[in-house]
Amino acid sequence: MTKPQLRWLPLISLAAISLVTISACSSTRTSWRKDTDVKGTPVTSGVPAIPREFRAVWVATVANIDWPSKPGLSTQEQQDELITILDRCVEMNFNAVVLQVRPTADALYASELEPWSYYLTGEMGKSPKPFYDPLTFAVREAHARGLELHTWFNPYRALHPNNKGKVSDNHISKTHPQIVHKYGPYLWMDPSEPVVQQHSLNVILDVVRRYDIDGVHMDDYFYPYIVKDDEGNDVDFPDDRSWKTYKKSGGKLGRSDWRRKSVDDFIERMYKSVKELKPHVQVGLSPFGIWKPGHPKQIKGFNQYEGLYADAKLWLNKGWIDYFTPQLYWEIAKPDQSFTALLRWWVQENSKNRHVWPGIAPYRTGKQFDENEIQYQIKWTRIITPASPGTVHFSMQSFMDADSDLSKQIIKTVYAKPALAPASPWLGSDKPAPPSAQVTDIANGVISVRTEPNVTGNVRLWVVQIQQAGTWSYHLIPATQTTATIELADTDAHVDQVIVSAISRTGIQSTYRSLELPKPEVVEQAAPQDAEPTADEPDVTEPADDEPAQTETADEDTDEEQDEPAVK
Repeated sequence: MTKPQLRWLPLISLAAISLVTISACSSTRTSWRKDTDVKGTPVTSGVPAIPREFRAVWVATVANIDWPSKPGLSTQEQQDELITILDRCVEMNFNAVVLQVRPTADALYASELEPWSYYLTGEMGKSPKPFYDPLTFAVREAHARGLELHTWFNPYRALHPNNKGKVSDNHISKTHPQIVHKYGPYLWMDPSEPVVQQHSLNVILDVVRRYDIDGVHMDDYFYPYIVKDDEGNDVDFPDDRSWKTYKKSGGKLGRSDWRRKSVDDFIERMYKSVKELKPHVQVGLSPFGIWKPGHPKQIKGFNQYEGLYADAKLWLNKGWIDYFTPQLYWEIAKPDQSFTALLRWWVQENSKNRHVWPGIAPYRTGKQFDENEIQYQIKWTRIITPASPGTVHFSMQSFMDADSDLSKQIIKTVYAKPALAPASPWLGSDKPAPPSAQVTDIANGVISVRTEPNVTGNVRLWVVQIQQAGTWSYHLIPATQTTATIELADTDAHVDQVIVSAISRTGIQSTYRSLELPKPEVVEQAAPQDAEPTADEPDVTEPADDEPAQTETADEDTDEEQDEPAVK
């Protein structure tokens, strides 16, 4: 399929089907009649399925890793940079963005609960000037491009050493200093403090309630990674206050189990609370990639179960997530931390059949990784999780240069065509209604399609599938649009069929609807009285009958083997 070039028109109401193609000859012409009241007929079979794959990228704001490029940019500069990022996501055929909105108990959006982020304006607590809400802007612009927007929260980190400015008076380290501790170069909230748990939950639910987001996301920072003193000894997290309170209340757990249970309780409560508020909003967790050394047997390395007090296996087993993104930042062929061995192990633990979409590390390309590692990892996810493949890339920096070898390779191979995100039927399995749509024009190798406005808000995308000479192409249209102009895959071939469908907020596809193509009519032109018919005068005929559909089954060039990478 040729990647469509979309040219969006303003939001307009539904109009009539009109398709105009003129073919001139000496004494007759073929024109196309407008059918003004046909909205299409249902289709039950014969249309190829659209490839499904979650293709997301982290956009980190802490330390200005991805956006904004530095603190204190003007509103216009911030918006321009974010638009550039979102446009690059579309060019790369990504379908989701994971935007960090709470890096250090602060907010990259308008909040009454926490101060404006230093990373946004260069001064904690200072709003953008002229004022705008970056999250409202990000959601609107992402959806206008057909991208999901997931909000990324750090639940416990209170301050990062990159924050060089003054801490504002409404920061939690000032309002509740007893629950915030200095640990190494960071300030960290105590995960076992009920006040911390409630505050972080309130922050997350505030965003879910007020913004039209598609997901809530957290990474691997629960309890902090262990720091060492000047002599190289491990420094225990300074939670004596909450630990003593727990013991005095009759608590029976050991300290490590108590810490883990505090995190477990927060994860469970957060997941259930989001579902009560907006069931379609996905919850994604991205823990460290190794649960414990020895799981699976060959694996060595850091133990997050003891080091971060994160029982990520339990969260997956219990289904307290909708998608699970273990950070598998190692090579396929590295036996001690093999990408494929770890992914297979996590998939085996997925008893609730949630999505397992590993986090991968394109930033390591040219360093620890060779030039083929990332595309091989993506191919392996398709083999190991064929029903619901996907990956999340750290981070957007790796793809901002369209001329980089990595960008060119990914778009040429594994992301050569767009893909729908896999469906999440446990979040809502009702099919949306198929769209009422019309073809308004076909001319000069371009087809224009118009749909009714998405008044219910339960549709994420429209899908337009076009058959020409027996070959199908597909085009994903943001539901925020009602009109799209699409370049035909074959500008010389006749259009046989146009099929439309809708994709719900949970990824469920509607039934297909075939748009009735306009019918040709013959318009006779008066000939001079002395003119005689010529032998080569062409006949006017109906368009050719539909040819059988050819199903597309791969999302990359057909000469790319799915099983090319090998575990060594």
